[in-house]
Amino acid sequence: MLAAHGIQTQPDPTTSDYHVATPKRSATAVGFDPAVAERLTVCVGNHPGSSLSSAANRLVDEGLRMTEHPGLVLRDGPTGRRAGLAGGPDVWEIVRAIRSARVAEPGLDPDELLTLVTCNTGVPAHLLRTAVRYRASYPAEIDREIEAATRAEDAAEQAWRRETDLLAR
Repeated sequence: MLAAHGIQTQPDPTTSDYHVATPKRSATAVGFDPAVAERLTVCVGNHPGSSLSSAANRLVDEGLRMTEHPGLVLRDGPTGRRAGLAGGPDVWEIVRAIRSARVAEPGLDPDELLTLVTCNTGVPAHLLRTAVRYRASYPAEIDREIEAATRAEDAAEQAWRRETDLLAR
């Protein structure tokens, strides 16, 4: 069954009924220029828990994402690495603003919707479209960011309400 999905199973040498599932893939050899290899080593040293392989994989993935979506950057934040517009807000913020505008103005066509969001945020329509395209490519990632922000906002509001109630009595 697992082999049909490209996963090999290997028996654990200490038990006969336990199997470790590992994806079947081959290693990709990559050669780096010495200066790049040195910078990668420094990067790994600055990020405990990472390896040369994991750091190279992350950086290649992020480079490909930024190439596929010009105007996009990936940056550190409280929830980890996240997609944002160069010199602008995070993609999740744009997507949430577009969704909010759609709820408030359901009759707008797509161009009118983007014009409304541009007027409200100051972000040009071409960058809004970059955020929309990125979300279309990575919906689960952006939806997780929106859900995390909503949870944090709800928790902050609940804390504020408890404080207000306490002081009002």
